[in-house]
Amino acid sequence: MKILAVQNRMGIGDTIIFLPFIKALFEKYNSPISLLVKESSKADQYLHQTNYIDKIITLERDKNNNKHKGFIGSFNLIKDLKKENFEKIFIFNSSLRFNLIARFSGIPKIYQYPLFRKKDQHITKTPKKFLKDELNLDVNEDPLIQIDNALIAKSIENFKIDKNDTNILLGIGGSGHTKRIPANTFLDVIEKISIIKKCKFFLATGKDKDEQNILNEILQSKFRNLCVPLDNFSIKETLPIIKNCNFSICNDSSFSHLSAALGIKTITLMADTPLIYGSYSSKMFPIIPDGELTVTHNTLGKEKINSQKIFDKIIEILN
Repeated sequence: MKILAVQNRMGIGDTIIFLPFIKALFEKYNSPISLLVKESSKADQYLHQTNYIDKIITLERDKNNNKHKGFIGSFNLIKDLKKENFEKIFIFNSSLRFNLIARFSGIPKIYQYPLFRKKDQHITKTPKKFLKDELNLDVNEDPLIQIDNALIAKSIENFKIDKNDTNILLGIGGSGHTKRIPANTFLDVIEKISIIKKCKFFLATGKDKDEQNILNEILQSKFRNLCVPLDNFSIKETLPIIKNCNFSICNDSSFSHLSAALGIKTITLMADTPLIYGSYSSKMFPIIPDGELTVTHNTLGKEKINSQKIFDKIIEILN
């Protein structure tokens, strides 16, 4: 059976959060599910080996590639979907545009969130209710990304990963400056854990100037020989490295979502984003700013993430 799921939120984390619902459809129909996602989701970088995913179709609507943008773009998307002969479509949004595109694409069975009800849609509760109402499916699993064992073994060789060490991913990047915990917080944690464990730290970040400043501050510290920067590697190349880590400590970034979906226990540092984004998986262990009962947009708490609380959580995980 050919089935398409539409998930048109922006980021990597948004797409990963929706994976349990895609997997539930795979199990319901015993057929891999194709995805229609935005290019910014970078889904082809981390779902290429996941067995419940069939084809990844990119929604081309950005400034560099606007094939599917606007009125003409809708017709282009209809033509693209017609070629696939999908039998069912699950639209994880309330957009009339996608409803009409599905109809004109000739897809016989359309499942969709209620139209025109975009306001206050919860990132996990709304899709849970959607599949429960439409298919009587109860979805309570964590997101799961699969990766070939041969690649995992190859990364041990390439990066000289010693399984007797404590290998730790530090997700020091972040999509916004309010999410990026200062380098000194990570350095405090590195110092504390290095006293009791022989460690190796893999530093995951992007090329943004502020992210590079944090990376360089850590690499110029006395712990530089314990650190391996990953900023020159693609997401696809970093996956097997992450899979070899004992645990992760990550800002609210793509790496926190990737790490948890790979089954790695992940301490999420939640400074300025709704807490659900760092707590939706059983593999996630959120740390919130001192003095706060929860965290959301505009909490602005990156300076109040306590390194001792991170260290205490590490000890809890290791035990």
